[in-house]
Amino acid sequence: MERQLEKQVMSVLVDNHAGVLARVVSLFSRRGFNIDSLTVSATNNPALSRITIVAQGDRVGMEQVIQQTAKLVETRNIVALDTSRSLLRELLLVKVEADETTRGSIREIAVIYKAKIIDLSVKSMVMELTGEPSKIDAFLEVLSPYRIIEMCRTGVTALERGSGSAEVAVF
Repeated sequence: MERQLEKQVMSVLVDNHAGVLARVVSLFSRRGFNIDSLTVSATNNPALSRITIVAQGDRVGMEQVIQQTAKLVETRNIVALDTSRSLLRELLLVKVEADETTRGSIREIAVIYKAKIIDLSVKSMVMELTGEPSKIDAFLEVLSPYRIIEMCRTGVTALERGSGSAEVAVF
């Protein structure tokens, strides 16, 4: 019987100290999880950082790695986000080959997806797009007939909708 793999988005609040990210990531790697996306940033509380992790795995394995992450001394809170009740965003920078014959059609695509053209040269165009990962994927699919010179994606960052907060008091 084949294991059913699920994609899970986790939000982890940790102490803002050197080495914490390495300890959290090592838990995932020791359990054999490949991290699809990883973002880390400071929060409104300078003592805390938020790590957003997107990984795939079977349900039991995910539950185990979440429990192990919660047990780390530096972990203040970990939440497996319900993506239907959360806001997920990603930033894309993409440089596309664009000359006078293709520039207009690429610009039309940018307008439709609400991408910003942030640099333009004789031979290329750089666009910025922020949105849900599925929007980024769709934009790249539509751009696929054109030569992508370079691109960079930030990875997913996420918050739950509503007035609740995943942050906790620092002890």
